[in-house]
Amino acid sequence: MKFLDQAKIYIRSGNGGAGSVSFRREKYVEYGGPNGGDGGKGGDVWVESVENLNTLIDYRYQQHFKAKTGGHGEGSNRSGKDGDDITLKVPVGTQILDEDNEEVLADLDKPGMRILLMEGGRGGKGNAHFKSSTNQAPRYSQPGETGQERWIWLRLKLIADAGLVGLPNAGKSTFLAAASKANPKIAAYPFTTLHPNLGVVDLASDARFVLADIPGLIEGAHEGAGIGDRFLGHIERTAVLLHLVDCGQDDVAEAYRIVRGELEAYGQGIEDKAEILALSKTDTVDAETLEAASDALEAVTGRKPLHLSAATNTGVREALFAVWAAIRRDRGEIVSDEDDHPDFGDGDWTP
Repeated sequence: MKFLDQAKIYIRSGNGGAGSVSFRREKYVEYGGPNGGDGGKGGDVWVESVENLNTLIDYRYQQHFKAKTGGHGEGSNRSGKDGDDITLKVPVGTQILDEDNEEVLADLDKPGMRILLMEGGRGGKGNAHFKSSTNQAPRYSQPGETGQERWIWLRLKLIADAGLVGLPNAGKSTFLAAASKANPKIAAYPFTTLHPNLGVVDLASDARFVLADIPGLIEGAHEGAGIGDRFLGHIERTAVLLHLVDCGQDDVAEAYRIVRGELEAYGQGIEDKAEILALSKTDTVDAETLEAASDALEAVTGRKPLHLSAATNTGVREALFAVWAAIRRDRGEIVSDEDDHPDFGDGDWTP
């Protein structure tokens, strides 16, 4: 299935039905008079978040959504039928934005959320509503109220607890595959990942979180270089970022600086999130090169990076425990130093 995280659509609520002009004229029935019924209400436009969707691809092939018009009133005081509503079903994490793609109208970040986007027009009143002692035979009724219309943007931001960031080919997809049962595309060339991937990490029955892998960033991504920074929106909701730096880079400090610069240029609070720094692909270099890369990163960041190799599963467990501890801190849970590396039992851990 093609991944689509942004779509522009047109929505319109239904017009109200017109009221009726009618009179009761039956030969053997007394007290005749106006008996025109009211028009029905126009259909509303709703949006609902559902759990079985993970892309907005449905809105690529249909961009216009219109609710039904209310039925017109009829004689014998019969009201028109209300127009049918329409409900836009979107993945959890979808935001509704105005046509300018800036103002957020709604944020559906929980399953089952249902929000009214547009109300249908009111039905017009029939002539029976206008009879009085001085106007016993009104020959007019109200038209139905016109529905509303507008263009809106749907923007999907995946719901994840932690996010993977780094330069292209830093080993993010390999790490995701090693830490979860996700099956992202992995290859030995940059920009293998073209859209975000999610994986569920199961450390224990009570230690489970969602990890997001986004396409790699290069210098100038915020200006459109490479794939750009549009996919950074998918880690805006995360509690912590795991920043992977390939230890085989000629200048690991520069690689770190490039990614941090793009995060700061994007903004939206991503640059302030908790960050866990790790040197990846440690199986590809010797001990001396690894130590030099570690010292270079520590000199720039003031933190000693973790060492891991997703290909050999070395250091993956420790990195996941560090991520889980950061998630718990973000949730407001009390985490002691001992809880940073909880003991979930001996033996080899597998996703």
